[in-house]
Amino acid sequence: MGKRVVFTLLLSLCFFSTNLIPSVLAIWLTLPASGTKCVSEEIQNNVVVLADYVVVPDDHSHSATIAVKVTSPYGNNLHHKENSTHGNFAFTTQETGNYLACFWIDGHQGSGDVNVNLDWKIGIAAKDWDSVARKEKIEGVELELRKLEGAVEAIHENLLYLKGREAEMRTMSEKTNARVAWFSILSLGMCIAVSALQLWYLKRFFQKKKLI
Repeated sequence: MGKRVVFTLLLSLCFFSTNLIPSVLAIWLTLPASGTKCVSEEIQNNVVVLADYVVVPDDHSHSATIAVKVTSPYGNNLHHKENSTHGNFAFTTQETGNYLACFWIDGHQGSGDVNVNLDWKIGIAAKDWDSVARKEKIEGVELELRKLEGAVEAIHENLLYLKGREAEMRTMSEKTNARVAWFSILSLGMCIAVSALQLWYLKRFFQKKKLI
């Protein structure tokens, strides 16, 4: 009965938090013969990121080599590797924003495209639960509860992050509305002043011509 309850809770949590828990992104990239293809992900601060990439060779061509570069939102180089057919990178984010992973073909290796498989794990999905289970000697329901606890913490952190972003957007919107209102009042005042100046000038002009 206990396992069934835990399983139900896990299913409910997964259904509720599809867009809230950082998860695994399995991406298939097709690199052009010339040029760069990039993948970006918005990640908040202090989140673990793990990724594995591998070149998928064609049946009718040799295995091409690629170059990989991963940068932070402020342009810091987190990973750079050239002349490789596979590799991985891991880091803990120090900045909040879009992290960019760019791939391109090394040198001139024919005119065909190259396929790359990228396995990108973020946050709770990047945690090695097998190591945790061996280290803390837990298994079964207890291990699933530990995973559930980690998922709940990830949801809470993401909700706080989204709440902070919403507050920033609301503040920016209020400032923008206030500036637009002041600009509208200033524009109206200038129109009134120009109209009054035109009336005064026309009145003097007609008086000089003795038309009024």
